Amino acid sequence: MPTIEERVAALKNTTDRAEATKVIGLFLAELEKGAVRAAMRDDMGEWKTQVWVKEAILSAFKFGVLAEFASGALSFIDKDTLPARRFKIVDGVRIVPGGSSIRRGAFIAKGVVVMPPAYVNIGAYVDEETMIDSHALVGSCAQIGKRVHLSAGAQIGGVLEPVGNVPVVIEDDVVVGGNCGIYEGTIVRSRAVIGAGVVITGSTPVYDVVRGQIYRKTAERPLEIPFGAVVVPGSRPLKGTFAEEHKLTMATPLIIKYRDEKTDSGTALEEALR
Repeated sequence: MPTIEERVAALKNTTDRAEATKVIGLFLAELEKGAVRAAMRDDMGEWKTQVWVKEAILSAFKFGVLAEFASGALSFIDKDTLPARRFKIVDGVRIVPGGSSIRRGAFIAKGVVVMPPAYVNIGAYVDEETMIDSHALVGSCAQIGKRVHLSAGAQIGGVLEPVGNVPVVIEDDVVVGGNCGIYEGTIVRSRAVIGAGVVITGSTPVYDVVRGQIYRKTAERPLEIPFGAVVVPGSRPLKGTFAEEHKLTMATPLIIKYRDEKTDSGTALEEALR
């Protein structure tokens, strides 16, 4: 019996849409069970992309055709291979009414709470007891750990292409503040706190004023926010005559401390919301 990876690989050489949609359905079910993931940690603790998983997701777009989907008085148009997921009580997920949508192929673990309106895209992995607050986005293939709080308006970008790139990863016990944006394969290590309004991209330098270091993405490694770091919005002056004349600055995330007992008590509200 061929594995799901082998069956997905065979889609590259087929034009049979009926067979392709069958395989895609099986693949999406494996994603939803958490049996396969777009990225995983290796034995050294480093996050590695599962390229074949991303390629299979792209195949779902390739073989899908536009179809109408109805939900009450609303109607939607999307690829017929990628409808929204439906949940039951036994799934152990709390999805509060008000317009949230979770696409097929997203893994949502038990104890997850989704406040309206929120969106979780295909290939995303959301682990146990995570809170996805109102207007939050979990992009395609993003990996979200256990007991994470994605506050209102938080945007966790998706990285579907290039297929070899690591997606955004938010590890266990991270707090992502309101209106944050974390994009382009950034990895946020466990217990970090990203303060409200912080925007981090793959090209963003992050200044650690505690350790006197600057963290950047390199050709070999994605940008990583260290374990337990507390990151807030900051700024740095721009160089040049014009910039200096007008006192222009550039937004810059700053690590101002590392998480301690006081920081933990400040995030206790999350537990009350459950």
